[in-house]
Amino acid sequence: MAKKNTNTKKAPPPAAPVGVEFYFDKFAASHQNPATKLIYTLFIPLLVFSIFVLAWCVQFPYIKFLGQYNADFNWSSVLLAVMVYYYIKLSPVLGYFILFVLLLFFYVITQLAQAQTSGGVQLWLIGDVLFIVSCIALFIGYKMEGKKLSFEYRYKNVLIAPAFLLHLVLRRFKVKY
Repeated sequence: MAKKNTNTKKAPPPAAPVGVEFYFDKFAASHQNPATKLIYTLFIPLLVFSIFVLAWCVQFPYIKFLGQYNADFNWSSVLLAVMVYYYIKLSPVLGYFILFVLLLFFYVITQLAQAQTSGGVQLWLIGDVLFIVSCIALFIGYKMEGKKLSFEYRYKNVLIAPAFLLHLVLRRFKVKY
């Protein structure tokens, strides 16, 4: 009868992500080409802005308990709350800086919405054009880079990219996050 080997050890589980730096290192490692860095720097903020514009255009349901403040809420404000919560969980300092940037986006969107009521370009059209142009540019950058990301990190990069860009700005000014 053969003797069983009882000294087999299981392989340790893969390292779990530890903090926001893990995601930033992964993002930076997959984006090395200088041309794609420029593309991402320009078009990631435009993509995020266009998503907020499009969310702003979607009809928000009437919620009775909000009363007179119901007009102040829309899907864009829900998206803002979810995103800021996510970023604050990653890094509070980055979360507050992203909140500031998103509030600037809201200001621009409200100005565009007021221009629309005065006969300007439709807000949804601006959002559509910016979204399509940004997606095409980011896809071109992704193809230029030529590296394959895992399925998980490809979609996490959509959330990490804005924080990564802000992290580069904060690092340049030596702000700890």
